[in-house]
Amino acid sequence: MFVPPANDRQAWRSADEPTLRQLSERARATLGTPWPAPLARDFARYFRDGDRDTYEQALWKRHRRLARAVTLTAATLDPVWLDEVADGVVLFCEQSTWCWPAHDDTFTRHGSVLPTVTEPYLDLGAGEVAADLAWTDHVLGTQLDERYPGLRARIRHEVERRVLTPFLERRDWTWLGLDGHVHNWNPWIHSNILIATSLLVSSPDRRRRLTDLVIEGIGRYAAAVPADGAIDEGFHYWWLGALRYLETMERLGRELDPELIAFPHRVHLGGPWYLNHADGPARPSPHQPWHALHRLARRIGAHEAEAHAATHRRPGEPVAHESHGLGYLLQAVTDRDWIAATPAASPLPRDVWFPSTQVLLARPAGGSAAGLTLAVKGGHNDENHNHNDIGSFVVACGGVPVLIDPGRPTYTAQTFGPRRYEIWTMRSTWHNTPSIRGSEQAAGRAFEARDVAVDVASGELTLDLAAAYPRDDIHRWIRTARLDRAGGTITVRDSWELSPGSGRTVIHLVTAGQVTLSGGGADIGPVTVTWGDRPCTITTRRLGDPMLSEVWGDHLTRLDIDVTTLGPIGTLELTVKEKQR
Repeated sequence: MFVPPANDRQAWRSADEPTLRQLSERARATLGTPWPAPLARDFARYFRDGDRDTYEQALWKRHRRLARAVTLTAATLDPVWLDEVADGVVLFCEQSTWCWPAHDDTFTRHGSVLPTVTEPYLDLGAGEVAADLAWTDHVLGTQLDERYPGLRARIRHEVERRVLTPFLERRDWTWLGLDGHVHNWNPWIHSNILIATSLLVSSPDRRRRLTDLVIEGIGRYAAAVPADGAIDEGFHYWWLGALRYLETMERLGRELDPELIAFPHRVHLGGPWYLNHADGPARPSPHQPWHALHRLARRIGAHEAEAHAATHRRPGEPVAHESHGLGYLLQAVTDRDWIAATPAASPLPRDVWFPSTQVLLARPAGGSAAGLTLAVKGGHNDENHNHNDIGSFVVACGGVPVLIDPGRPTYTAQTFGPRRYEIWTMRSTWHNTPSIRGSEQAAGRAFEARDVAVDVASGELTLDLAAAYPRDDIHRWIRTARLDRAGGTITVRDSWELSPGSGRTVIHLVTAGQVTLSGGGADIGPVTVTWGDRPCTITTRRLGDPMLSEVWGDHLTRLDIDVTTLGPIGTLELTVKEKQR
């Protein structure tokens, strides 16, 4: 994962030309204009009205502008771009905080809605800035010394006081996982600390202390990674957590986990679509650092993962985008193997079973997205980035979700606060689950799937949903979801036993497709769903948040199949078939 300094002219003369050309076009569009400014009023908004995105977007624009300038300077040695780099570096160095407002403890500690500059908070944002400045220093050290002597000392001072010293001296960071709870923050921050340490710290003793703490801390993440490589936070957070862990192992010369490397292609539905449990979109941004997965897969001979990464390589098109981050951009434009890679077919395995998260994915045949794909989830309702979605299922046709998991809206203060489950996308009522006598699923580790039984070869998962609901009158709610490969259908059978009582019980189906109700069923886009003589109502939800509308369009539709009159002991079987063309 070596990135050549700008002095290595042979390496930089071979940098990817299509990427440099497009970077130059975007960089020239902002050259000479004011840099994005993260404002006090926008930082304070998180504590006032919950908005965190406005401030964060200004930061990301600043990161992207610096990434363009650093890469273009290394490729061209043009002082115009070096001046742009210096401006960006100084702006970051003079920023009051590198921490994102949603993470800073300034309010809880001091009652302040603005950063406490004497107590830098080490979060994801601080780690990102430290790594960007370290990469800048590494690639352009000679050029900065010649044109801006003293600036590299400023970089080291700011990274030391804001990141490295707090990491050494304050050991109560929640993301360290000292309580046994680890998630993407742990490898995300540790990976950036290791980058900054290796590129900026000259003292062997200090470098060793920092590296030892990184090894100790990320070891807690390693201990929590299940043997099957499943990431309960989902595909989106694989890039921000698991990938950072794998890269840290690579930097440290440690073994790489092949199961973890396989996770992205195992949850691939087809084309741009992925299985999206937890806080992730079903159609994620195409701007992922695929070159990093490609490199790691090459390193251990993981041919399916390598092929999946290569599906995103288009000869003659850019190999990366600045939204990946500076480090990833520098790696990609100088990675000869990635530049030379040609598109391959995604593996699309026929059967995928993650026992640690109780997720089954089944398709008619490996290597093709044709036909119906079924994905079913068990687990519990205290997973990282949890949604209350035990027993929910996704059906894709031709690799495109038809019965869906909506994903999540733009993050606000509410997202990770006590009112998280008032957000509609987090609730079981907007997943493909039942609401039983007016009750939806509850959050917490105790609310879980039980009696889970899987037949991977047959594409079948059976589980009891009763414990997912905060009621004591549900004796059992057995859901069996199965892909019938011979018949080309999916069946979801619910059988329940309740105590005598009252209240409306419905089975929810959430879809982004065009819905036409017919007797005992519905046409939904390319599929027909049938459920017999049960009444059904439709709810339409308009989507104004771009995190949702850019994936699904302007609305989602929910079907509520009413099974109340079937009584306390009943069964409903739902069948999904692809329409004949």
